[in-house]
This record gives sequence, structure tokens and C-alpha cells, in this order.
Amino acid sequence: MMYAVIKTGGKQYRVAQGDVLRVEKLDAEAGDVVTFDHVLMIGGEDGALVGAPQVDGAAVTAEVLDERKDKKIIIFKKRRRQNYRRKRGHRQWITVISIAEILKPGAKSALSGKAKAAKPAKAEAVDAAPAKAKAAPAKEKAPAKAPAKAKAAPAKDKAPAKAKAGGDDLTQLNGVGPAFAKKLAEAGVTTFAQVAAWTEADLERLDGEIAGLKAKAESGGWAAQAKELAGQ
Repeated sequence: MMYAVIKTGGKQYRVAQGDVLRVEKLDAEAGDVVTFDHVLMIGGEDGALVGAPQVDGAAVTAEVLDERKDKKIIIFKKRRRQNYRRKRGHRQWITVISIAEILKPGAKSALSGKAKAAKPAKAEAVDAAPAKAKAAPAKEKAPAKAPAKAKAAPAKDKAPAKAKAGGDDLTQLNGVGPAFAKKLAEAGVTTFAQVAAWTEADLERLDGEIAGLKAKAESGGWAAQAKELAGQ
């Protein structure tokens, strides 16, 4: 039976036709067909073909079955005699694929019309960053033309962001301090009505952006408390 060794997401996988794998998140959706061009080795009954470092012209095609979060892992830190303990949970996004074809150099794929190159999902975010960085100098070049106005500004700057946006004082919720309220505001949560309307899906999404939010919300009873504070 023919098999191959591919590399994706910084890891190597030994695959054969029909195998189902969990790999680092790819820029693809369920039902898409992706191609892995970084093939390190192809083996089978006819012998092995080893790349240097990869086999030129070889490819492996796979169908994307699902995109979800992997099992939760716990990160626990402790410092002896310092009364320091930190516990955090993390669920990594993964893509579940099924190997469809293993193609030797020169072989044609039956799925070539549907397949696209398998790229990590993070690649787009990294590529988009430089464009924003280049746009910044325009603001930096602007001289401080109005020092008088700059001196008058502190009174407004001291007001929290939620007050400017017409939001509520989220620090009234159990376990929410100014720093955590700022994180909520950055995530778009500024009112008690929003907290009261959270669903399980909302908690899962926000927990991915703000570590520990779901546990705080459930233990502090934020939904019930937010309804009372919002007058619902």
C-alpha cells in the first residue's frame, strides 16, 4: 500500500489513502479539496522515493471534513512560597481532513479541477499586517500644531471608553475590574443588555478572545446580574 510523509503546520504526518487526520487550521472550509505539495517521502511496494528535502512534482490531495476546536489543554503555573498560581485553558483550532490521493511525480489528479493549495489560516493575518503598518506613518508625520487643545484634552481622556460610547459600567459585575472591563470593551461588549443576552455560542466565542471569560461569567452569575442592572 502506497504511503507518503507530508509536512503542514510545522509538523510531519505519515498518510495513506483513506486516512483521517487532524492538522493545524487551514485556509479552507468543509467540503473543499486541498493539495499538499510539501511531500517529503513516498513509499510503497515498489520502494521508497525520498526528497531532498521534498519530492519534486509529488502531491497529496485531501478533502476537508470539518473545522473545529481541539480538546482543551490546561496550563497551570505555580511559584513555590510566593502564593502564585495561575490556571488557564486553551483549545486550538484544527482542520479535519481525509486523504484522497497520493500522486507520484508526473501523475495526474482526478480532483485537480477542485483542489487548491493547502495554506495555514494564519498566513492571511500575517500578510495583512504590513499594510496597516505602512499606513501608520501618515499620522506620525502630523506635527503637534495645537498644543492648547492637547492640554484641554486630559479631562476627556480620563473618562473610560465605555462612557464615550454610551456604555454601562461593567465593573459592577462580580469579578470585573477596570482591566477586564477594558478587554470586554475591546471585544465590543459595553452594556448590561449585551451580557444578559449572551448565549452559549457567544460565551465560547468570547472565551477564545478573552481567556477565562466563560468561567468568570458562569461563576459570577453575570447573566442574571446584568438583567437586574439593565432593568430587564
